[in-house]
Amino acid sequence: MKNNSRTIKIGVIGYGYWGPNLVRNFNQLLDAEVVFICDKDESKLARIKKIYPNAKTTTNYLEILKNKEIEGVCISTPLETHYEMTKEALLNNKNILVEKPFTKNSEKAKELIEIADRNKLVLMVDHTFIYTGAVRKIKDLIDKGELGKLYYFDSERINLGLIRSDTNVIWDLATHDISIIDHLFSQKVVSVSTVGSSHVLDKKEEIAHISLKHENGFMSHIHVSWLSPVKIRKILVGGDKKMVLFDDIEPVEKIKIYDKGIDIKPEQITPFTPLYRGGDILIPHLDQTEALKRVAENFIYCIKFGKKPLTDGEAGLRVIKILEAIQKSLELNGQSVNVL
Repeated sequence: MKNNSRTIKIGVIGYGYWGPNLVRNFNQLLDAEVVFICDKDESKLARIKKIYPNAKTTTNYLEILKNKEIEGVCISTPLETHYEMTKEALLNNKNILVEKPFTKNSEKAKELIEIADRNKLVLMVDHTFIYTGAVRKIKDLIDKGELGKLYYFDSERINLGLIRSDTNVIWDLATHDISIIDHLFSQKVVSVSTVGSSHVLDKKEEIAHISLKHENGFMSHIHVSWLSPVKIRKILVGGDKKMVLFDDIEPVEKIKIYDKGIDIKPEQITPFTPLYRGGDILIPHLDQTEALKRVAENFIYCIKFGKKPLTDGEAGLRVIKILEAIQKSLELNGQSVNVL
């Protein structure tokens, strides 16, 4: 029987953009400790030693995988390395938290899920937005039926940079919104159509417009861009009872619930003169816990108790399947592509 009061020792591979946040959040937990950090940049490792003098450092990630005291490994490296590193880590009996996107294709994702299941290991994808107070609130509103019949999901995620040469804006930014869609709605995405353009990098789209059709006719739309002079992070979810605005740039009032809609009553009006219903705007209190802290807590809990994470490998696989269909539609100049 496992000792569930023990401290879970963590290794972090990749100390670039996201790695420092992972290390900080795991070290803030009472039952976790980052004991080993890997990065190719030795100057980063030197800085790490000043901040976390008790943590070992290395430029060779295999040292972390071979370390028997480490139970959990966080992989925060470029997408093209996710499959190889995750597979090696699983084969070395490590529980895994891997940065989004999960893998480059669904077949590799399926293989990793099978290895994790066979060896009874935790496989978790870091879809951080799922753990935010805002998305958790929207999920609660939908599940309780407060929005009524759902009409649409509309998101805009744009800014100037960070332009990446290893992927396009869809795999970088739209992954967030696809994971949110997968989490919020029971209506499965059945097909997608996408148009995009590349101006700075050859065949690496910096702008894209994505439409997703769900199984009951519900629609989602995503606009992503690396080439906007302003930073916008907005999501609208509309229903026949209420509508929700999530503005992630807002420092405090991130969620606004609008009691607005359209009523069509044939005995009173015609479709050409609908009755627009307006009501109060509610700004709910949100849990202010850092989302990545919740990710870290869920990962540690699942290791200790043998549970499935909220964003497990299967959730990661569903997102990858949608991304693959989007990429295919992009290559077919916007033709509709079924999600397999």
